[in-house]
Amino acid sequence: MSLSGKRIGFGLTGSHCTYDAVMPEIEKLLQMGAELVPVVTYTLRTTDTKFGDGADWLEKIEKAAGRKAITSIVEAEPLGPREPLDCMVIAPLTGNSMSKLANALTDSPVLMATKATLRNGNPVVLGISTNDALGLNGVNLMRLMAARNIYFIPFGQDDPEKKPTSMVAQMTYLPETISAALEGKQFQPVIIEKFRY
Repeated sequence: MSLSGKRIGFGLTGSHCTYDAVMPEIEKLLQMGAELVPVVTYTLRTTDTKFGDGADWLEKIEKAAGRKAITSIVEAEPLGPREPLDCMVIAPLTGNSMSKLANALTDSPVLMATKATLRNGNPVVLGISTNDALGLNGVNLMRLMAARNIYFIPFGQDDPEKKPTSMVAQMTYLPETISAALEGKQFQPVIIEKFRY
């Protein structure tokens, strides 16, 4: 599988516990020949957690991609007709950003880049990481699953006993999901088992 010559936006939202799972996938996409355009939310940039400091994560992402990240809505806007992406990825996608995307709210660089990509008729790939996918956010998840040009990295419950409404994407399926999305197809199966009793 090759992504040579493909310009892929890579958006990261505030699921700090998932960044370690995403970084190897960024490396894989680069090895497959993709040109990566990193886009980050304000939360990633400014929040320090037990999973690492925002500034450190931003530096890692920029170093991996070999370019500065888009960090403002103004910087993301040209990804529309002027500097189009072949595909936009959001991984991880928090429940908060998923809710906004499903309801057409554009208040972060990642959501602006996504809106620009959809406006161009190009695919968007989502890698969810949310504690309420099977709760109040379920309606937003289903709305996005039914939307045109939106595709999902296969996902499943990550801890049914302690977090019964939580679902997380299996990030290792990202390259296959992008390849399928570029052909207008959803990589299957989209709902997988992530946890065994």
